Amino acid sequence: RVVLRKQENYRLRRRQNNVGGQLPQEHLRLVYVLFDITSRRRSSLVRFSHYLLRISHPSVRLRRVVLLVSWPVEGQKMGLPALEFSDCYLDSPLFRERLKSHELELDKTNKFIKELIKDGKALIQALKSLSSAKRKFADSLNDFKFQCIGDAETDDEICIAKSLQEFAAVLQNLEDERTRMIENASDVLIMPLERFRKEQISAAKEAKKKYDKETEKYCAVLEKHLSLSAKKKESHLHEADNQVDHVRQHFYEVSLEYVFKVQEVQERKMFDFVEPLLAFLQGLFTYYHHGYELAKDFNHFKTDLTISIQNTRNRFESTRSEVESLMRKMKENPHEHKSVSQHTMEGYLFVLEKRSFVSTWVKYYCTYHREPKKFTMVLFDPKSGGKTGEEESFILKSCTRRKTESIEKRFCFDVEAVDRPGMITMQALSEEDRRLWMEAMDGREPVYNLNKDNQAEGMAQLDVTGFNVMKKFIYAVETRGIDEQGLYRIVGVSSKVQKLLSLAMDPKTCADVELDNPEWEIKTITSAIKHYLRMLPAPLMTYQYQRSFIKAAKMDNPEARVTEIHALVHRLPEKNRQMLELLMKHLANVASHHQFNLMTIANLGVVFGPTLLRPQEETVAAIMELKFQNIVVEILIEHHEKIFRDVPNSSGSSTNMQLNLSRRRSTQNKAPSCSERPLTLFHTPTHSQKGEKRNTLIFLADVLVKDCAEIKTNVEQLRKILFL
Repeated sequence: RVVLRKQENYRLRRRQNNVGGQLPQEHLRLVYVLFDITSRRRSSLVRFSHYLLRISHPSVRLRRVVLLVSWPVEGQKMGLPALEFSDCYLDSPLFRERLKSHELELDKTNKFIKELIKDGKALIQALKSLSSAKRKFADSLNDFKFQCIGDAETDDEICIAKSLQEFAAVLQNLEDERTRMIENASDVLIMPLERFRKEQISAAKEAKKKYDKETEKYCAVLEKHLSLSAKKKESHLHEADNQVDHVRQHFYEVSLEYVFKVQEVQERKMFDFVEPLLAFLQGLFTYYHHGYELAKDFNHFKTDLTISIQNTRNRFESTRSEVESLMRKMKENPHEHKSVSQHTMEGYLFVLEKRSFVSTWVKYYCTYHREPKKFTMVLFDPKSGGKTGEEESFILKSCTRRKTESIEKRFCFDVEAVDRPGMITMQALSEEDRRLWMEAMDGREPVYNLNKDNQAEGMAQLDVTGFNVMKKFIYAVETRGIDEQGLYRIVGVSSKVQKLLSLAMDPKTCADVELDNPEWEIKTITSAIKHYLRMLPAPLMTYQYQRSFIKAAKMDNPEARVTEIHALVHRLPEKNRQMLELLMKHLANVASHHQFNLMTIANLGVVFGPTLLRPQEETVAAIMELKFQNIVVEILIEHHEKIFRDVPNSSGSSTNMQLNLSRRRSTQNKAPSCSERPLTLFHTPTHSQKGEKRNTLIFLADVLVKDCAEIKTNVEQLRKILFL
């Protein structure tokens, strides 16, 4: 500002006097500036200085200038002034001011370090609390176990079930690294800062106290010495001079040491103070890097888990719709959808119990088996917390309906037991319930199963017409809309589907059906395929082998699943197997275009599992098996070439059956059926099984004899078929 102001004044005088000249030489001293390389204003200062040099010395080539005089630039931060040792001898007010600025900086640093140590300890404690909370959270995850509905889990459910343990392991691993960081934080951060504050700043404070004390002492001695009278003896004055010189010299030494210590602390804080912070941050970075590496290692499981969750969600949507449908049917007509039970009749009955002074009606859950005429009662009342009493059984002798006028209660009947005297009066829940109990126990035709298991055959059959219709539908789908999104998932209009099926299945109109007509949308054709398969009298994979396919899907070994399903497919009737092969080849072709139609093998399994393996009885337990039905269809699609092209190896099948043989013998006290046992068994006893060798050989011989008899029967049947 000074230079510019003087420059303007000089130019004004020059215009007024109309004389030439240059800026005075003394103004050039303001131009020589130290250009700090780290300064943000270096470029502007350089340009400004070059401009001044240009107007002052036009003939001089621009060059880098050196420091002669410097002035503060607005916005530029000024540091602490240097403390010269020579100023300790002068002890000027300026020196004291400079020393005071250093002391204030040390006080501020000391206060800042105290706050930093306090905040650091709070941070470490917070990290410990966070680590403890996360470990507790991880322990909760690790302790929880999923319980599935049913006796087995799918691969996706197994992956999801162990995900909580995987999450807990990741969190525990992460917290182990955090614990190491916390344990080192005190040694790395807190202790070095405490040591710097106590050893360096405290030493500077002690030196200040000593310096202040020596200053007071020196000033007091000097004032006392100067107050001495000149009339004193020469020896006394000489002694006083020596004493003052000694005190002054000591004061100078203390001053020099204090200045040295102050400047030492100011310089040491640049590394002794910052280095612990850097080490602490490095520990944090190590922890974060460990988390990054842990996340990379976890990425594979995360991808598998995401796929499993999506597959499970898809299966859930299908299962939920089936359960809702069953629930609506049960609401409309509960008797027609009773589950198949091993008991002839079962349900709640109130039994009249006569006691000494009063008779009471007690609620029992009763079951009745017609063959041994065994009647069983279990005391149970849901209102009392669901406690179950002891079981009572007796052999039924007779059952008689109670006349209405003979008892005040409604819906009553009397039961007579073989092994106990008297009549037992029971009350049913309704007139219809009493009728069912009476029919079950009085020798009339019982109602074992009110479900319509043997449904009337519809118009769909596995005949020439059915095969032609399926081939025609499949060809239309593969040529017209195999890339259409949501293929087989999007449902067509029901009326159009029924119309298409009726026209295609009718011999008179089947030739007139043109599937290239825009009237028949792809979703209508795909819905017709699914509806045709549902209209079959029995599912394509038959009721007989439905449970066998489900058991195969529940095997732990994926290769064993494929082998067992391969063998089961070749046990199906010929037409069923041919239709299944036709359908699986088509679905494999659909799955190969999943980038466009978004129908993966898993999605197709969700769509066709309930259709191809529908259970004979519609229950919630059967619906819970849908996930395994889907797995069976997925295996058929993925391995359709091997399953339908190759004949299954009997030894491979027998090996799988042999692995489960001991388990079946422990759960069933009967020989396995023809569909469950192999043609050949190989059994090599281990050292611990040598004692059972004889029993095993006898059992195997019995199995082989029965197998040979069945093979002979099958050969005779095959010979008759070939003859026909």
